[in-house]
Amino acid sequence: MSATLSASTLLAIPLAPLAGAILAGVFGTALGGNFFGRRWSHTLTILGVLISFVLSASVLLKVIQDGARFNETLYTWMVVGGLKMEVGFLVDGLTAMMMCVVTFVSLMVHIYTMGYMEEDDGYNRFFGYISLFTFAMLMLVMSNNLLQLFFGWEAVGLVSYLLIGFWYNKPTAVFANMKAFLVNRVGDFGFILGIGLIVAFAGTLNYTEIFGKAGDLAKLNFPGTSWMLITVICICLFIGAMGKSAQFPLHVWLPDSMEGPTPISALIHAATMVTAGIFMVARMSPLFELSDTALSFIIVIGSITALFMGFLGIIQNDIKRVVAYSTLSQLGYMTVALGVSAYSVAVFHLMTLACFESLCIVAAGSVIMGVHHNQDIRWMGGLRKYMPITWMTSLIGSLALIGTPLFSGFYSKDSIIEAVHESHLWGAGFANFAVLAGVFVTAFYSFRMYFLVFHGKERFDQNPDAHHDSHKDGHHDSHHDAHDEHADDHKPHESPWVVTMPLILLAIPSVLIGYLTINGMLFGDFFKDAIFVDAAKHPTMKELAVNFHGAMEMAVHGLTTLPFWLALAGVASSYYMYMVNPALPTAIKRIFKPIFTLLENKYYFDWFNENVLAAGARRLGALLWANDKHVIDGGAVNGSWKLVNLVSGLVRRVQTGYIYHYAFWMIAGVFVLMTYFVGYPMLNQLLIK
Repeated sequence: MSATLSASTLLAIPLAPLAGAILAGVFGTALGGNFFGRRWSHTLTILGVLISFVLSASVLLKVIQDGARFNETLYTWMVVGGLKMEVGFLVDGLTAMMMCVVTFVSLMVHIYTMGYMEEDDGYNRFFGYISLFTFAMLMLVMSNNLLQLFFGWEAVGLVSYLLIGFWYNKPTAVFANMKAFLVNRVGDFGFILGIGLIVAFAGTLNYTEIFGKAGDLAKLNFPGTSWMLITVICICLFIGAMGKSAQFPLHVWLPDSMEGPTPISALIHAATMVTAGIFMVARMSPLFELSDTALSFIIVIGSITALFMGFLGIIQNDIKRVVAYSTLSQLGYMTVALGVSAYSVAVFHLMTLACFESLCIVAAGSVIMGVHHNQDIRWMGGLRKYMPITWMTSLIGSLALIGTPLFSGFYSKDSIIEAVHESHLWGAGFANFAVLAGVFVTAFYSFRMYFLVFHGKERFDQNPDAHHDSHKDGHHDSHHDAHDEHADDHKPHESPWVVTMPLILLAIPSVLIGYLTINGMLFGDFFKDAIFVDAAKHPTMKELAVNFHGAMEMAVHGLTTLPFWLALAGVASSYYMYMVNPALPTAIKRIFKPIFTLLENKYYFDWFNENVLAAGARRLGALLWANDKHVIDGGAVNGSWKLVNLVSGLVRRVQTGYIYHYAFWMIAGVFVLMTYFVGYPMLNQLLIK
């Protein structure tokens, strides 16, 4: 432990946004008497997150330059037997990187919110929510034990529920937040089972102590089976990650969660909460390295998500849903990297994705504002000349997303593809196909959106349903009315500086951060003591290191590789189909109608969940209610008092008050007892003889 990292400084990092959340969320709302107005609410929350970001950056600098580390318990909550439940921090390279990602993206989102939510009645409440979310996420990534991790895990889920359903009078938003809540409960059930197994067999919640006993856990079988205990633990933990990081088949909540305001999509669904599962698996790498079965399971799940969620992005017309499926697909890439033991590559892609995917979502929000709340990309076009900053930053985000050489996404995405190629675990062959095919798919739907939005014929004045749709539920994004006042002709316009500034600041790392950090993060000692890889069993990272000769050389070589040409083919295909020959997509849709129908219905997962699982659950609930009503209430509860009433009625008949009646029953009782104790043994002896 280094003396250069103080506990008080580390404690201030999560508490600063918590203070902002309390001040804005309590005293800035009716709960606290609306003591703070809008200006004070956004000022206090932004100040809290800014303090947190500056302190996080200083911690990261000390970790890089001085090799500083911190692993201490700050508070013991309770001790049950020998099990300690504590609050503490573990700061290493992995934690420091995540702290900076969370606070930087959160700061950008806070500034962006000032513009996007300007006219919304829940302005102060929204700032309270996103600041509280930042606190919860920081507690998650900074924890040194599973109890605190689970607290942060559930806290971000709770705030996500509040943010997705922020417009609580909008039925689709209420449905979306309930869907997100229920699906995540499925994943969290698996997660807590994994934690429970660790506690049961390791007897501790502390990371260091758990990893110290990992070898012993690997020697045990799950009770009553021949399964390795470590495999069961890892799969249970990963099920938690499947829910939080929206992996197949628990992915269904994320696209619908775009019903919430755009800022939360950038904060939750691109940069922080959905990456919590990736972070958790990377943190638990000493356990996952002991089970090839669990790693293969992760590979297959990630591959399915990366490829098949990308297919769904092709047919989306809502600009936010295109980005949502893009996020799903990229989360699949990260998961595949975890499965092939390239944990550092997975969190490297997490970092780059946080920048360029947040950029894409924030740019989508800027477009929505610029075209007066229209979200349908079919009714946009030609926005480049009206929104130059949004256009340029959106292009940068798209180029990073498809893995263009020199952009940040190239270094992380290409490293994942190479890592999968070098893996020999079961499922790696399918994963290799999935991640390569995903390159073409990602490039196609990303630039389909880009071309339809910023190029071609102007169509923004041809959508008759744009304003009707935005008003029909009585709720709409914050700027609609404000912009309509200044745009009688409904011409698109560039967003205000509080929106464009985060766009520019997110665009810079989207270009540079991969080039600047790949050597240290993947092949240096940045993740020393944070990520463990058994190089003898899983030599993936060793093979990557042999083939790496520098960031610039990697970019130059990338121009000759298959992923680059697949990405180029995807861009060219989208340009031809939507700019040169726009009748072709319609013809393809008509020819492949069954496939389109399958994609349009999202592989019927929602139908299955609603008509089989949910309907089955409701029927089971009705059955249990009937059982409760007729068996428990009618039989046990009501039956008991009826029995007592019956018995008491009989007893009343016996209790006559006459002495000779009592004497008769006493004699009858003596007769019965004598018959049993004297007559029965005599009869038994006679029968034996």
